[in-house]
Order: sequence, then C-alpha cells, then structure tokens
Amino acid sequence: MMGYSAKCLDLTKYLDRGECVDCQMKWIKPGYEFSPNCGFSDTDGRRERPIRECPPAHYNNGTFKKCQPCTACGAGYETESACNSTSDTVCRPHLSFFHSSYYFTQRQIAILNYSMTLSLSLSLSWLGCNTDSHKISTEALSPSNEDFAVLWQPESKGLEHILSPGVYSAPLQTVLDNLDVLEELVILLDPEVQSVKNTRHLASRCSYSSSWITYTYSMKDKSPLKAMLEGVTTKHPEWTVGHLAKLLRDIDRNDAIAVLAKLKVKNEVV
Repeated sequence: MMGYSAKCLDLTKYLDRGECVDCQMKWIKPGYEFSPNCGFSDTDGRRERPIRECPPAHYNNGTFKKCQPCTACGAGYETESACNSTSDTVCRPHLSFFHSSYYFTQRQIAILNYSMTLSLSLSLSWLGCNTDSHKISTEALSPSNEDFAVLWQPESKGLEHILSPGVYSAPLQTVLDNLDVLEELVILLDPEVQSVKNTRHLASRCSYSSSWITYTYSMKDKSPLKAMLEGVTTKHPEWTVGHLAKLLRDIDRNDAIAVLAKLKVKNEVV
C-alpha cells in the first residue's frame, strides 16, 4: 500500500512539525482503520479522512490501528458467529458427536466393557500411567503397597493454586458424578485439534492400546474421555482428582485443570 508521506514509511504515522508522529487512536472507531499516514501528505496537508473502512474479510473492534484478518475456524471447530467489520469470528468445538445421548445406556456400557476387556487381554499392562510396561499384580496395585503409593502419589506442586485441597483429594469418581464439569471436559478434550493434546494422549499415558482408543473414537455418539474415566475408576477406585490433574498438566491442558476447579465436593469448607 502506498502512503502519502515520503518521510514516514510507517503508514500509521504522519509528518508533524518535521517529526513522524502516531495517528491518534481517538480517531479510530470499530469497523475502520487508519488511512495511510492518517490521510496527510508531507507538504499538501490532508489528502483523505484519517480513517477508512476495513477491507473485506478484515475487522477492527476499535482497539487496532489497522484492520485484522478474520480468523478461520480450524479442523474440529465450527463457526458460532461469523466475522464482520467490527468483530472477529467466534469458533467453538464441533459438537456433531456431543449431543445429549452421549451419556451411556446400560447396553452401550456393556459393549464398551467387552471392548475394553478384549483389548486389555492383548496388552502387557492394562493400566499404569507413566509406569513401566510390566505385569502388575493386584497386590501391587493396592493402596497399601508402599512402592505403589510412592509411584502414584500425585505431585501437587503448581496445582494447589488452581485446585482446593478438597477437590484435589476427592475421588476421581467425583468427575463422573458432576455432569456439568464432565461435559465441559468432554468438549475441551475429546475434539482432535491440530497441535492440541487431547483424550487420545491421556488414554495413551494410561496404557490404553491404540486399538481401544480408535474404537472409542469410532463410536461417534459416545465420549472417549468418559469411557476412559469409567475404566480408570473401576480398576483404581483409589484414584483422586489430583491424579487426573497431574496428567492434564503433563499434556499442557491447564484449561481442563481450571474446569476441574469447578467441582463441588461435599463437606468442603469454602
């Protein structure tokens, strides 16, 4: 874009008393951007108005000097509200498989349990998030086992400012019991968005086989996250919300940890 000033190459500045000065933000209004050099030439005064309308597929909410390109919703997201000259596109996770029927019926649970049993029989270790892939006896998984207790003690460092002690130590089943929090986690973690870790990564850390993960994602009206949590709480009822929070921190999903903070725990003093 050509400017009106030969001395001020920054098009958001204009020549005033021999110096290049910024166009004044008080001139800007939503849907507009500064004209080149605020419409002033070096010698001929004003050539056009200080501001002009945003070009197509650009917007300015009144806080930018130049109109910004409209955001395009990426894979796994859909447009909630389209971009216009005064506001950017608003995207949301695609909810095609998160409709109200995703909560399991007894028949669906039975099918899923069968699939889990089948895949587990092919695996050297059923569940041992971040542990060695060796056979673990029932006794070794008992909370009374000293090695297991040390191995599974969730590291609270860095999480205590997000989760209250009551929530952190609450049984993992609390997440499944709180449907509002569960649904938020499903919407955050189940979609497959490029460069964002999700339920697949959580399940992988818990030694779920790739075939099991693929199977749960193929059941479009089911939540892979809910299936994974049900499996974990069944085999390891001693697990707490803190264990899940640590895994979420390990995959850089602090947004999901913030959702866990919304959990309501009985008898917790607020």
